[in-house]
Amino acid sequence: MSASSLLRYHCIFLEVSFRELLERVSAQTQGDDTPCWLDSRTLTLLTSELERCRRDAQGAPDVAESLGTAVYHAGLLMAQCPGALGKRLCQHHLQAIRKPLQETIARLEGRQARSQPGPMQRLRYWLSVG
Repeated sequence: MSASSLLRYHCIFLEVSFRELLERVSAQTQGDDTPCWLDSRTLTLLTSELERCRRDAQGAPDVAESLGTAVYHAGLLMAQCPGALGKRLCQHHLQAIRKPLQETIARLEGRQARSQPGPMQRLRYWLSVG
């Protein structure tokens, strides 16, 4: 199995895992401002695997950059977890982790990933979430 194929499988595993976390958080019946309680051990494990994938992708700058974005958002989530952020913001972070993972998978499969928003678009989005 090639390094690219192995990286693709790891990214698929991570995307599915973060999707499952998002579905669990979304299924919680409490309000949007209620603290979100993720399993921090699982989140730590997934984040370290995500960081390893980013290191493995150093030979492909566009893939490494997408994975870097996912690692960044995972770090933000880890800094506030467990219980220090509301359900809505937790969902936002999980979606922000999944999107670059999906783009990475598309690139590794040879599909054209949708273009990422520029810094100003991301800033506007962040300000509107807050």
